[in-house]
Amino acid sequence: MGFMPGPMELLIIGAIALLLFGKRLPEVARSVGSSVKEFQRGLRSVQNDIDGAV
Repeated sequence: MGFMPGPMELLIIGAIALLLFGKRLPEVARSVGSSVKEFQRGLRSVQNDIDGAV
């Protein structure tokens, strides 16, 4: 049902990211990682609020 990219697709995506971002790629990856962590923290907070209300 869900799309799971194989090794060849991941390689192509990585090459495109390298072409687009070049030397800034580690900075972009770090930013995306921190954004995902913040999003998960927000989801946990909402889940805790819901559990506390029930």
